[in-house]
Amino acid sequence: MDVITPKRIKITLKTIRALTFIGLLFFVFLSTVILSVVLYAKWQGPPSLAVPQSTIIYANDGSTIGELHNGQKRYWVNLDHISEHVLNATLAIEDQNFHKHNGFDYKRIAGAALADLKAMAKVQGASTITQQYARNLYLEHEKTWKRKFNEALYTIRLEQNYSKKQILEGYLNTIYYGHGVYGIEAAANYYFGKSAKELTLAEAALLAGIPKGPNLYSPYINKEKAEKRQSIILEIMKKENYISEKELDTAGNQKLVYKIKTDNIQKGIAPYFQDAMMSSLENEYQIDEQMIQTQGLKIYTTLDPDMQEIAEELVEQSIDEKSDIQAGFVAMDPKTGYVKALIGGRDYAESPFNRATQAKRQPGSSIKPLLYYAAVTKGFTPSTEMKSEPTSFTYDNGKANYKPSNYNDYYADDFITMLEAIALSDNIFAVKTHMFIGMEELAKTGELFGLSSKIKQIPSTALGTSPVRLIELVNAYGMLGNGGNKITPKFVTKIENADGEVIYKADKTKEQLLNEQAAFVTTHMMTGMFDTSLNSYTSVTGHSIADALTREYAGKSGTTSTDSWMVGMSPQLVTGVWTGYDKGKTINLVQERSYAKNIWATFMEKALDDQSVKAFTPPDGVVGAYINPESGKLATKGCPGKRYTYFITGTEPTEYCEDHIDEVEENDANEKKQEEDRWFDKLFKWWD
Repeated sequence: MDVITPKRIKITLKTIRALTFIGLLFFVFLSTVILSVVLYAKWQGPPSLAVPQSTIIYANDGSTIGELHNGQKRYWVNLDHISEHVLNATLAIEDQNFHKHNGFDYKRIAGAALADLKAMAKVQGASTITQQYARNLYLEHEKTWKRKFNEALYTIRLEQNYSKKQILEGYLNTIYYGHGVYGIEAAANYYFGKSAKELTLAEAALLAGIPKGPNLYSPYINKEKAEKRQSIILEIMKKENYISEKELDTAGNQKLVYKIKTDNIQKGIAPYFQDAMMSSLENEYQIDEQMIQTQGLKIYTTLDPDMQEIAEELVEQSIDEKSDIQAGFVAMDPKTGYVKALIGGRDYAESPFNRATQAKRQPGSSIKPLLYYAAVTKGFTPSTEMKSEPTSFTYDNGKANYKPSNYNDYYADDFITMLEAIALSDNIFAVKTHMFIGMEELAKTGELFGLSSKIKQIPSTALGTSPVRLIELVNAYGMLGNGGNKITPKFVTKIENADGEVIYKADKTKEQLLNEQAAFVTTHMMTGMFDTSLNSYTSVTGHSIADALTREYAGKSGTTSTDSWMVGMSPQLVTGVWTGYDKGKTINLVQERSYAKNIWATFMEKALDDQSVKAFTPPDGVVGAYINPESGKLATKGCPGKRYTYFITGTEPTEYCEDHIDEVEENDANEKKQEEDRWFDKLFKWWD
């Protein structure tokens, strides 16, 4: 047992006194700083509540494609003309201690810091309504200590010079509710066709949830998420005693009737592109939408106005105006991922839902290039053969069976090569490949190519039964076409603030993600879809548009009962087109099944009309040879439809095709006899 001597007690007391003195000094220093800030804020006086500046959006040629006018859809109303449900819902979800704090909720800040520390990431926000109001009105979005200090200063100035009623009123009249709509009065009119005073509890709870993420919680963009957040807000309101259990049940069961006015939608140029661009800045680069809308930014985008105009005209002219079929369209630069043109539907005013970036649809056979890329990395080659015949596949340890079929039940009933299989879109070959290399490989490859939707490990996913987004599949094809470099869809090249300072610039660094040789071999096989010289049991899938194409393209189509796809590329441009009905209706007309291919072919030709003709360049490590597509062996003199095909070096065929030797010998004999006959005729004529 330690003995506490008088000397040790003396040292301990001395240490305690020193620590107490240091703590006192720190307290005095902190108090002085806080007092100085408060006095400085008081000296600064009430901050201006001026309307924020407009943000301008530019295309890649410098032309203006959009301008965010902050006063067009804002109507200022005082709190007496706003439903009490709106006030309560907003306070419940945004700032439960609004009437108790002086601008900062220290308990909430501590709780958020603890949650962030546990998660080792930013998972909770702690900003009060006053802080949000200050940030939205006055501040840049840069994540620096200077911005945080200024935010605190403005928050104090607001609290010192305006009442809680004025702050809440200002917040509700300036907050952004999506679709270019500012303030609760404009939002109530836009979403429900009524004034803010008339909003029901259910409607108020839904609107209160939108400002956290307008591109995520707008019911016109994602109704399911919007109404799920509404339910959360209603539960919080019950917990905070703003409403009773009965009111909670009534509001939860109320069917919301939304109203959309076409004159309230800011169409501009490429509205679906602009929505996708805004969403990418918020979700991928954490640039707040409120800041984008109000801080006088200059946003330089990747949009090519000429390509966008071509795409819009083709969609409008190609699809029967009486049809309800929808369309999605994406064109990208395969080297950079820059989105050149985008269409998310046939009428933005009627439906802002973006089918190019948000909708998940079954890609059908257009998923096969990813499968065949995986197969090439596992040792398959364009000459690999499998039998095309009706086949039943057993999986899940023998518990399940799957029996796919080819289009119109056409089968070779013989062995075909992978080169033929991709050009003809043979389903039996695809599923056999999928099962042979392991069903997990396609799932892994989907992740490698950046597909956010997980591909199920079942036989049918070889035929595209796992839904994907159009923009992600186009991006995946771009990676194949660029030699395997990683790209992601980019909408913005640069952003400048109101002072002309660059606050964001697109990254141009390259990263080799795929096997370069396997990517090229797969891409070159994809050119076979347009090669009508391939002789087999059925036509290549691109035969209907092949005559309209004047340069080398690689592509793949896909068809399901509800979806029609065409995705393809040249070295300069990768484009994907999807057509189909939103839900509950199948594609039955032959004409409707041709929309995607025809739009794609015409667009590619027009978009590249002023660019040089380029072919996909083979990298080191591949070798080309003429083969007989039917046997996969090196072509001989008599082989019909011989095709120059690339292989990873060391995997090229070494055997020559012998299928037509007899035919060649017979032809040679006939040619020799014809030559002898011609010689006799000449001699006879001379003698005569």
